[in-house]
Amino acid sequence: MTKPATILLVEDQRMDIELTLNAFREARLANNIRVATTGEEALAYVWGEGEFSDRKTHPLPDLILLDLKMPGIDGFEVLKQLKEADKLKRIPVIILTSSKEEGDRAVSYDLGANSYLVKPVSFDGFLHTVKEIGEYWVVLNVKPPMEK
Repeated sequence: MTKPATILLVEDQRMDIELTLNAFREARLANNIRVATTGEEALAYVWGEGEFSDRKTHPLPDLILLDLKMPGIDGFEVLKQLKEADKLKRIPVIILTSSKEEGDRAVSYDLGANSYLVKPVSFDGFLHTVKEIGEYWVVLNVKPPMEK
């Protein structure tokens, strides 16, 4: 039996956090979802700093769902730092954003995003997207070996 995947959701909007968590519950995905509400908190989590230093309590994520537009350290900078770090660069990062801008998509992929998804407006659409994320990225996708 494999352990449930740990997903780090990086999102600053409370409504979007609740919508995402509700969609994962509704989709019956047995994942450990951790939430970071700022880019700074996301980076502290993945680096295991401060309150996130205990990896048994705060395991390295298997998948990161990353919003782009956040105050302070934005999603682009988080993505850049993740993909530049040998021990983190193989963690799949899915951009989950409201932005349909071509420039945002280009920069995201240039920085190493594994996927770019625009948040659906309806709950049903969002639920479908979350089910697809879970099915592909958590169930079907074969994870890369992590750096030692």
